[in-house]
Amino acid sequence: MTDFAIAAMPREENGRRPSRRLRRTGMVPAVLYGDNKPATGLSIEARLLRKLLADERAYTHVITLEFPKGKETALIRDIQMHPYKEEVLHMDFMRVHAGETVRLHVPIHFLHENTCVGLKAGGVLHRALNDVEVEAPVDRLPEAIEVDIAQLEKGESLHLSQIKVPAGVTLIPLQHEDDKEVVSIHNPRTGAEAEETPEAAE
Repeated sequence: MTDFAIAAMPREENGRRPSRRLRRTGMVPAVLYGDNKPATGLSIEARLLRKLLADERAYTHVITLEFPKGKETALIRDIQMHPYKEEVLHMDFMRVHAGETVRLHVPIHFLHENTCVGLKAGGVLHRALNDVEVEAPVDRLPEAIEVDIAQLEKGESLHLSQIKVPAGVTLIPLQHEDDKEVVSIHNPRTGAEAEETPEAAE
């Protein structure tokens, strides 16, 4: 169920001051919750965390948190980043187990941009969505939702209802009848369109 693992240590002290002290030692404060168990404070070595997060798959795959006295399996639920440094300040993990169905935002990857009919004809690509919330068993969570735009022409668009997803995966917006636009090909704006005349503005 998991291809990722990282060492973690229990953390007893909470709050801003203990967290700052922890970061000065090269550790990142985090919390593990869910599965009807008490929330557990933990810390992870920043160096190991950077290596883990460098792989995009880690954001949608089950991760084994290896404690000195046991293991927990979890998904990344939230990451708080430093305002201007590439530095993780805090992380939230949610406990999961085999067979459980979960909801998670996964990225959308657009395929065959180089051969897209509409782009080759001079159209402009508009990515309306970069990610989408899905529901799936933890062992079927996709790394990304792939959208093939090879045959998309100028003036056309694709919506969520037109996207193929892996077996067992549900697109949450469609459950609420929210058929969002995913991608479209626009005609390039001409100078006349870009600069509205005074008469048109009135």
